[in-house]
Amino acid sequence: MTPQECSGRTLAFLGDAVWSLFVRNDLIENGQGRGSQLQKKSIAYVSAKAQAKFYTVLHEEQFFTEAEEEVYRRGRNGNAGTVPNNTDTGTYRMSTGFEAILGMLYMEHNEERIREIFQKAKEIL
Repeated sequence: MTPQECSGRTLAFLGDAVWSLFVRNDLIENGQGRGSQLQKKSIAYVSAKAQAKFYTVLHEEQFFTEAEEEVYRRGRNGNAGTVPNNTDTGTYRMSTGFEAILGMLYMEHNEERIREIFQKAKEIL
């Protein structure tokens, strides 16, 4: 299966896991704490609000390619299902679009680009 054959929601599902893994790996490699401390620190990267902020800043910088922006729109516009109580619909859709980009890049075996996005996210924080 290719990213083009996947729905935006499917790409976001994969992208969520990929992003979580990158964040957790970075926190552990950099000795950022243990157990619940790691979980609390990871929220700065994996929450819908954080991901929406990353997308907004990088979009304004024209960081994303046209293909990435297209996948973002597919993820953002997909049927969101239920939105978490602590997040508004717009923020949740933006974070879903961001995750869809990550899912596409992972399916394309483009971990270098995911690393670039992650480094930029660290700078934004």
